[in-house]
Amino acid sequence: MDVTGLSFEGHAGEIVGRRWSGGSPAEPEYVALLVHGYGEHSGRYEHVAARLVDDGAVVYAIDHVGHGGSAGERVLITSFQEVEEDVHLLEAHAREEYPTLPVVLVGHSMGGLIGARYAQRWGDGLAAIVLSAPVLGRWRAAEALLAADEIPDAPIDPSTLSRDPSVGEAYVADPLVWHGPFKRATLEAIQEALAVIRFAGAVDDPILWLHGEDDQLVPMPDTKWGWESLAGRRASSTSYPGARHEIFNETNQDEVLDDVIAFIRANLPVRGTR
Repeated sequence: MDVTGLSFEGHAGEIVGRRWSGGSPAEPEYVALLVHGYGEHSGRYEHVAARLVDDGAVVYAIDHVGHGGSAGERVLITSFQEVEEDVHLLEAHAREEYPTLPVVLVGHSMGGLIGARYAQRWGDGLAAIVLSAPVLGRWRAAEALLAADEIPDAPIDPSTLSRDPSVGEAYVADPLVWHGPFKRATLEAIQEALAVIRFAGAVDDPILWLHGEDDQLVPMPDTKWGWESLAGRRASSTSYPGARHEIFNETNQDEVLDDVIAFIRANLPVRGTR
């Protein structure tokens, strides 16, 4: 698999990212956009990109503003609309390189929040949308933090990520992952985005919600409330007993990625029709 660095001007400075492609000269069959979650970066999705590339995709991802190698104060997001537009710039770049290929989007956690609103804004241009453990409906953790006079210096508990302890260990050791407190402005922007999504209506394009049933970071029942207003005529969902938040890094990750690829494959247009 070949990896190429990307860089372009986003809404708040330089946005960096990655493109993963197959090493053979064969033409890819589709473009996949990966949208990462809070406090992390696109490099944590190398194994997801590898599975998609093996399936025939060329995969693009960026580090959001304030995340990974991109510009901005660490984990500060004041407008998710602008972050969505950065992802839209990534899509435009991918379409410039592969103008005839269908495009799918896969977003995890906060990236699922971004992906949900992205689908409401630009879903008619996507062949499929996959939301992994998305922040939807309500996020009680944000509500509790915003109710405090001062945001506590309490980073995400790595044990909530996966039943595989090596995932949490790698997360803690990763220098590009944010290990400090939440920013109040970011939490407020998340709450605003949740409200926008709830009232913006259903997505009738192919959209799949996947969630671990033992997710303590983004509890499945609260996401379900948001999903009920988002899910349209072509929506489907699957949950995984015992799985925690990062289902792409869980002990059953092969099953999860099989489900992602099967959904994408079921919704790719016949070549030449888009």
